[in-house]
Amino acid sequence: LADETRAAICMTLLEGRAWTAGELARITGVAPSTVSGHLTRLLDAGICVTERQGRHSYVRIADAATARLVDELASYAVPGRDAAHTVPVVSAPDPLARARTCYDHFAGRLGMAVTDAMESRGLLLTDAVFALTGSGLDWCRRAGVDVTGAGRRPLASSCLDWTERRRHLGGLVGARLCARALEDAWVVRPEGGGRGLLVTAAGEKAFGELLGITSRAWS
Repeated sequence: LADETRAAICMTLLEGRAWTAGELARITGVAPSTVSGHLTRLLDAGICVTERQGRHSYVRIADAATARLVDELASYAVPGRDAAHTVPVVSAPDPLARARTCYDHFAGRLGMAVTDAMESRGLLLTDAVFALTGSGLDWCRRAGVDVTGAGRRPLASSCLDWTERRRHLGGLVGARLCARALEDAWVVRPEGGGRGLLVTAAGEKAFGELLGITSRAWS
């Protein structure tokens, strides 16, 4: 972390999002080959980890404990040149960025709102591995989200969101919650189909009552 470029990479990753090596090269203003070398050092040290999503490989901070350590070390840094960079905006049609399905669970801002709300209420642990808590199981029963018959599929798993660049809730809970929402018309597919979702008035009420989420979270 004493290297200026590696420090800039880590500070970018502290946002909680995941980036490709090419994106990090543009953010830090150095050559892609140079960034690759620095990422190898950070990966070997366990500071960062990689996740594959489709054809792309993304890099993120390893976990919350590492992020706290990097953030604390940054507070002791000696002020140097202005390291501010323009972070690229992830391009996506706005309806897809707001709410969509990722295979069989929520993604986009709605998916992250559900994940964040479950974490803040103590229903979901979101460290290196996502895990449903005992309170989370109770919540599923109250919410009518059937999590029986999981088989080999984990109750909760994380999935990297390509627009939010953070991990949203997948697994059986994510799938069954999405299925419940579609069945009860909390969300509907727009005309013409596709992965996009529209949250209905019934959905706004349900998400508000169950998780304290308002429409501002996905608007």
